[in-house]
Amino acid sequence: MISVIVPVRNGLPYLEEQLSALEMQECTEPWEVVVADNGSTDATASVVRGWADRNGLFRLVDASEVRGPGAARNAGVRAAKGDLLVFCDADDVVQPGWLNAHVAALTESAIVGGVFDSWSLNGLAAPSPLTHSIPSALSQFGFLPAVISANLALRRSVFEEVGGFAEDLMTGEDIDLSWRLQLRGYTCVVRTDAVVARRARQGFWGTFGRFTAYGRCGPALYRRYRAEGLQRNLALAAKTWAWLALNAPRLVRTEFRTEWASIAGWRTGRLLESWRQWTFFP
Repeated sequence: MISVIVPVRNGLPYLEEQLSALEMQECTEPWEVVVADNGSTDATASVVRGWADRNGLFRLVDASEVRGPGAARNAGVRAAKGDLLVFCDADDVVQPGWLNAHVAALTESAIVGGVFDSWSLNGLAAPSPLTHSIPSALSQFGFLPAVISANLALRRSVFEEVGGFAEDLMTGEDIDLSWRLQLRGYTCVVRTDAVVARRARQGFWGTFGRFTAYGRCGPALYRRYRAEGLQRNLALAAKTWAWLALNAPRLVRTEFRTEWASIAGWRTGRLLESWRQWTFFP
C-alpha cells in the first residue's frame, strides 16, 4: 500500500488543482491520498470531504493538534495505511508519472527526492532544452545532501526509525529528516522523472517573506549538526551580502527583483534566527 501525504493549512484556492492532479496519477499498486489539515480556517476541510465523498482514494485527517508542517505530516503518516510514504504540498501540482516514479525508486532506495518545474505555475516560459530544477537543499549547506518534502518518498520503516519529522522546526524539517537518515547510513537519491510543478510566491515581498522563512532553518540546523560536521561559511556570507548591496540599484529592473528578493530573504532569515537562537550562522 502507498500513502500520499498532503499537509495543508488554508489551502484554497490551489488545493483542488493538486487533488485533481493526484486523482489522475496511475499506479499499479493500491494507494491512497491522506490530506492532513493543520487547522485551516477557510473551507479546506469541507472541500476535501467533498472529494472524499466522490472518490474513496481521498481521506481527510485532522492534524490541528500541533501547528506546523512537520506535525501535519507526522499526523498524516499516523493515519496512513501505506508502507511506502510519498509527500507533496497542497499548492503545487504533481506531474504525470510522478507517483510511479517514486514507487519504482523505492524498490532500490530508502529515501527519494524528485525535481521541479518552476515555470508552469508561474507564468514563465519553459527552458530550452527542457530541464527541471534540482532542489537547492542538495548542496545549500555544504554538508550532507537533502531532499525536500514537496517531492519526497521513503519507506515507513525508515521514517519511523528516526521518529519522523521534527515538529519544533517550522522550516528545514525535511533537511533535518534527510540528514538524520543519512547519519544512520541511508542514502538519498533524486529521481528526475518524479516531477512537481512548484508554485512561487508572487511579488517582491511575497518572495522575500517566503525565503526569509526558509533562511531561518540555517541556525537551528547548525546548532543540531555542528558536532557532526556542519560548518559556517563566513566568506560566502560576506560575499553574498556584498553582492546584494552592489546589485541593489538593479532592482529598478522588474525581472531581477525575484532573484534579489530570494537571496536577500534567505540571508535575512539566517540573521534573524541567529539572534533568536544565540548562534551565529549568517
